[in-house]
Amino acid sequence: TPRLASIETIRLFADLADEFSGGHLRWTSRNNVEFLVTDESKVEPLIEHLKKENYPVGGMGAAISNPVHTQGWVHCHSAATDASGVVKSLMDELFPYFEGQKLPAKLRLAFACCLNMCGAVHCSDIAILGVHRRLPQIKHDLMRTQCEIPTTVASCPTGAIRPKTVDGKQSVEVIEEQCMFCANCYTVCPAMTLNDPEMDGVSIWVGGKVSNARSEPKFSKLAIPYIPNNPPRWPEVVNAVKNIVEVYAADARR
Repeated sequence: TPRLASIETIRLFADLADEFSGGHLRWTSRNNVEFLVTDESKVEPLIEHLKKENYPVGGMGAAISNPVHTQGWVHCHSAATDASGVVKSLMDELFPYFEGQKLPAKLRLAFACCLNMCGAVHCSDIAILGVHRRLPQIKHDLMRTQCEIPTTVASCPTGAIRPKTVDGKQSVEVIEEQCMFCANCYTVCPAMTLNDPEMDGVSIWVGGKVSNARSEPKFSKLAIPYIPNNPPRWPEVVNAVKNIVEVYAADARR
């Protein structure tokens, strides 16, 4: 995805900026590249050069821009799903909506691999959120050697972790009703693993909005609570999001 750019790609964009836009370019919050061209005569040559290098031009106006997304399995220890894999699969299917202005308005997509939401899931039109569905599995025999129990207890934002003695050893317990599966405890305590290949998956959210244009900002709302992970192409997730986009394209007010 555009979020994971090689140094060769960055150097290519820098060279194009030197040639066509006076050395000025920027990356947007959704990882799209913008060349700040002041000479209109250089716009079409820049577009042709980008196409020759196999870089598509789009995401402007009534189109889908590139999704903002998190790290996923590439890096993040608390990820419930992959990020770049799902986004790549999704945009392969939605690519016509990136290149052409076929929608009633701009459509923003977001992806976060867990509910800590490093991506803008709460304020995007359509969002995919990775979800854990199983409590952290506590390895009581490793708690004393790998974790500071007071720090582990304090790490929980909902107070779901309590000190507990297990088989005569100091450990902790998790109150299921209070756990929100955020993985903060696993961040400070490796003995409390949260990831589960059979239980983890994704949820789909819709209707988020961060701007004040025409109506006030709104949080997104849950549309699909759970879809199992199915790498490498996540066909169920892709089909669900594509269906939402197609219904929006066909029936939304223009």
